[in-house]
This record gives sequence, structure tokens and C-alpha cells, in this order.
Amino acid sequence: MSAINPITAFRGLTLARLKRTVRLGIKSLWLHRLRSLLTVLGIVFGVCSVIAMLAIGEGASYEAQENIKTLGSQNIILRSVKPPEEQKVTDKGSQSYVMQYGITYTDVKRIRDTIPGVTVVLPARIIRDYAWNISRRVDCELVGTVPWYPEMRNHRVAAGRFFTDTDMDGKSSVCVLGAEMVPALFPLETPLGKHIRVGGDYYLVVGVMEPRGQAVKGDESQSDASKSTGKRMYVPLETVKMRYGEVLMRRRTGSFEAERVQLHEVTVKVASLDQVMNVAEAVKQALEHGHKKKDYEVVVPLELLKRAQDIARIFNIVLGSIAAISLLVGGIGIMNIMLASVTERTREIGIRRALGARRRDIILQFLVETVLLSGAGGIIGVLLGVAIPFVVTWTADMKTIITFWSPLLAFGISALVGIVFGIYPAIRAAEMDPVEALRHE
Repeated sequence: MSAINPITAFRGLTLARLKRTVRLGIKSLWLHRLRSLLTVLGIVFGVCSVIAMLAIGEGASYEAQENIKTLGSQNIILRSVKPPEEQKVTDKGSQSYVMQYGITYTDVKRIRDTIPGVTVVLPARIIRDYAWNISRRVDCELVGTVPWYPEMRNHRVAAGRFFTDTDMDGKSSVCVLGAEMVPALFPLETPLGKHIRVGGDYYLVVGVMEPRGQAVKGDESQSDASKSTGKRMYVPLETVKMRYGEVLMRRRTGSFEAERVQLHEVTVKVASLDQVMNVAEAVKQALEHGHKKKDYEVVVPLELLKRAQDIARIFNIVLGSIAAISLLVGGIGIMNIMLASVTERTREIGIRRALGARRRDIILQFLVETVLLSGAGGIIGVLLGVAIPFVVTWTADMKTIITFWSPLLAFGISALVGIVFGIYPAIRAAEMDPVEALRHE
């Protein structure tokens, strides 16, 4: 006959006691079903709000950072900005004037020739006008740029092609439509190979760009005279220079205004990521040297990205803290209910102590009950917290991202809340005098 292993016997006895304690805990909670349910709801809403709010915040942060990344982390963007006091050149005997401001070709040449680390320069002119397809009209921005625009701005062609160096040199009347323009001008057919009219000129559509997210500060920006509509068409820069020249006119009753802007936007690509901030500072100094007024703006996407990441981190901390308050309230509710349960079960505690139950058995009993409450609330809260972001995405068309750690964190906190807020009631129950407890009515 083999001897019984004492370690195995002890483990079996401990497991049996634990099972019995859990069964007693479930029975006790089931006797007060409504009270237990209301207590669990505090944990449910706390865990649910932690997961859902972090998912919504993470989604918003992701979209903002992706939009900034499309500008290119190695790019520096220069914009022409109308200064508060424009430089005016007035023609004698007439009611007209020309406002001169913005980035010039001289600026571009100076930056390219004098600043080390600059590899590619992407110039652009942006003109507001109407595009027509027979009777359909779209208020859009005609962007005169160069063939390497898609690579520089991480904006790919979805269908067809972008215009080439041959189109540029030949000042061809070709265009590439932004994805937002297609439904308005060509709702029932493909735009490739069709012509659209801008002013008195016709352009052959050779490509369609991929859709882009909401613009961020610095993305696809332009002069104040041409606010972004989100609808754009891309045309060779030489074609725009030939058709529109450097002076853009605004006609008014009895007079007209004109703006002389050589380039509305210039994107400068830097050789390496480590050089971006130094090159940006050099670009600012070069522009300050060549401009008497602040008629330009320098946007550094890398700086914006770092700022967005910092804001996202703070945003998540704030949202997580707000949601954690709900868990704290739920924990207080658990402590309140367990203290009431200790008072109600004073006689039961006295009987168990009289029958040989130790203090740690009483402590374990009440801790098991609090963990059961918080654990059940945590599981339900995790399920709801995972479901709510999908509902938000489906109903509000808002991107949400559930990180793998947020459900684990929320559930872990809920279990910890159950233990922390259950310790005091459990100790209070264990410290009761068995004789006094048995006398309790």
C-alpha cells in the first residue's frame, strides 16, 4: 500500500476549501440578487468606460497622426500667407492695386543652393476656380505642381496616371482629379479620357488620386485668398504659369484687385530624419533674410507629429483617469455593500467561529465574495467595452482602436478594486468576538 504524499494531500484539502468558500460566496450573493446586481453595475460601467474611451481616444489620435504622416516626416512645407499690411502697387488714374507677397522662385533657388541636406523641392501654385463637366459644376482648387508630387506628398494615384515630364515641358492641358471631385463631376461614369472645363480652357483627365483624410494644419495649405474646399485637381505647373501668369485678378464693380504670388506652397525634402529640425531652422533664417514682412509660414510635419503624439498621450491619461473614477465609485459601492453584509451576517460569522472557523477563513470568505462581484462586473464591462467602439464606428463613422492591453488593464483594475475595497470589511468581520456575534439578534 503506497503512502499518501502530504504535499498532494495538503493541496487537495486547500482546493476543496476554496471550492466550498466559492460556493458559499455565490450562494450568499444569490440570496441578495438585486443588491448584488446593482453593486456589479458600478464596476461594469467603470470597466466599459475605460475601454471605450481609450479606444475612441486612440482612434482619434491615430487619424491625426496618419494625416500628419502623409505630409512626409522628412518634408518641410512653406506656405505663402497674406500679411496684415499688404505691399500695394497702385496704378495712377485707376482704381486698382496689386498685392505682392509670398514665396518666390528666388527663395526656392536660395534654399536649394545654400542649405545642405535639401534633396528635392516641390513647388505649387493654387488657384480657386470652377470646374465644369457639361452642366455639372464644382468649386475646386486648381493645383499647379510638378510630376514628382505623388512621391513627395505620399499621395498615390488610384486610377490612370499622374502627368509626366513630357506633359510639363509641353505645357499640356492634362489634369489629375482629386477623389472628392469625381462623384460631383462624373457620378455615373469613369472620368479617365474625358475633358473638363476650367474658365475657357479644357483639360484631359489622365488620372484620379486616392482619397485623403481630413486636412491638418500645414497639409495641402494655400494662401488666405484661396481657402481649402477639399476638392482639388492637379495640373502641370508650366501650364498654370502659361494660363494664369503671376498676377491673379479679382474683379469688382468699378475696380479690380490683383495678387502677385509666384508660389503658394513649396515642399522641401530633407536627406535624413536627423537633419529635419536643423534644415527647418536654416530655411526660416533664409526666408527672414529675403522677406521684409512675415508673408510666409513654415510647417514641419515631424514637429507636428511629435506634438500630436504628446497630445495623444495626455488625452489618453485624462480619459483613463476620468474612467478610473467610475471604477473607484464602483469600488466604494462594493465596500458599502460588504460592510452592510457583515452587519447582516454577524450571527452567521459567530456560528462559523464557534464551529472552528479561523479568522483567515472569514477573511477569505468575504474577499472571495468581493472578487466575485468585481470579477463578474469586469467580464461584463470588458464585453460591453469592446462592443461600444464598434457601435461608435458604425453609427458615427469615427475610427476607434481597441489596444490589446486596455481590456486586460481594465479587468485587472476591476479585480484589484474588489480586493482593495474588500479587505476592510473582511478584516472587520474576522475581528468580531464569537460570543458577542452569537448574541446578536
